[in-house]
Amino acid sequence: MATVQMQRVAVSPQEQANIDAAKKNRIQVSNTKKPLFFYVNLAKRYIEQHNEVELSALGMAITTVVTIAEILKNNGLAIEKKVSTSTVGMKDENKGRLVQKAKIEIVLGKSEKFDAIMKMNAAILAPEAVAEAKK
Repeated sequence: MATVQMQRVAVSPQEQANIDAAKKNRIQVSNTKKPLFFYVNLAKRYIEQHNEVELSALGMAITTVVTIAEILKNNGLAIEKKVSTSTVGMKDENKGRLVQKAKIEIVLGKSEKFDAIMKMNAAILAPEAVAEAKK
């Protein structure tokens, strides 16, 4: 009978905080679950809270992630920090074999104009929200 030895790796509190922060600002995008602007608004909230957001997707959802990133960049809310692509081996549910899926990760940072744009958008939307609440 073979024995397995496990080794614990010591992680400093700062490194653990970085790992935890990376998990909190990641959005895994799907084509089927939520509409596009759900992800756009969620990304805005994550940028507001964490100063950056990591968008990731597999396969056909890659175009959605790119669209979300472009909307945020074109509206002056985010700057592109990092883009990485890779392939991930996944088991095909129908055939039971290993297939390669494309993966993308885009890290967006808070733009210098982010706070001013968000305040301006809130001011524009506020009168409409008040009028809607009165109905």
